[in-house]
Amino acid sequence: METVKTISELRAARLRLPQPVGLVPTMGYLHEGHLTLVRAARSECASVVVSIFVNPTQFGPAEDLNSYPRDLRRDLQLLEKEGVDLVWAPEAEEMYPPGFQTWVTVEEIARPLEGSMRPGHFRGVATVVAKLFNAVQPQRAYFGQKDAQQAAVIRQMTRDLNFNLEIIVCPIVREPDGLAMSSRNTYLNPQERQAATVLYRSLSAARQAYQSGEREADRLRQVMTEVIQNEPLARLQYVSCADADTLQEITGRISGRALLSMAVFVGKTRLIDNFLIGEENHAPGY
Repeated sequence: METVKTISELRAARLRLPQPVGLVPTMGYLHEGHLTLVRAARSECASVVVSIFVNPTQFGPAEDLNSYPRDLRRDLQLLEKEGVDLVWAPEAEEMYPPGFQTWVTVEEIARPLEGSMRPGHFRGVATVVAKLFNAVQPQRAYFGQKDAQQAAVIRQMTRDLNFNLEIIVCPIVREPDGLAMSSRNTYLNPQERQAATVLYRSLSAARQAYQSGEREADRLRQVMTEVIQNEPLARLQYVSCADADTLQEITGRISGRALLSMAVFVGKTRLIDNFLIGEENHAPGY
């Protein structure tokens, strides 16, 4: 496995890789969710590239950029065991050199949900992912369903800017008690860790209501809200029942696919999670 820091080193190493190339973009501090993406890329591509970069432009002023967990040595050990060919771990100055002033902005699909709560977040995401695509030139790129809106934004950007690659979105990987795997789970103390299962429990309650015949979007939002409000350590930021393709909130009855999603503070840690429902075609782990 080769590890490079600069774009020039990356491009030289990329020329030596057999195609097709699969890219797994990460911010490091890898967990089983990331490694599942790596294995999917390994199974479908001749070469696998993983990027490790805590992207400062997708963090807001009051968010956790400085405290975001990092452990590059551990990450590299994990990736080598998975048979990764190339790791790109640039510094911020490599990605955003002095004078940088070009940004990628995705419009409607980036506005609701996370976009409304984290202004500028998806501008940072779209810009860095566009730069990753341009530098690595993969044939496939792998993302997790846990960041459902991020995946939708990246798909939109890929279509709109004519990137010649396929976006693969893999199912959420969960702990045995249902908590979606996330690098930010390390912030939780034992009591908060137990309370954090409320996200999965609330989504499960709404899905059960849907499977029992409930089709009113407002009622599913109410079900999720009530479960979260019964957890003393949880503070709800939003719940959503939105069209799975446009991410616009559904009013009235659900027809077709819908995305149930939420953001919840457990203590000081902000967690997100989601399920896809409708058409009975959601994959395991959603």
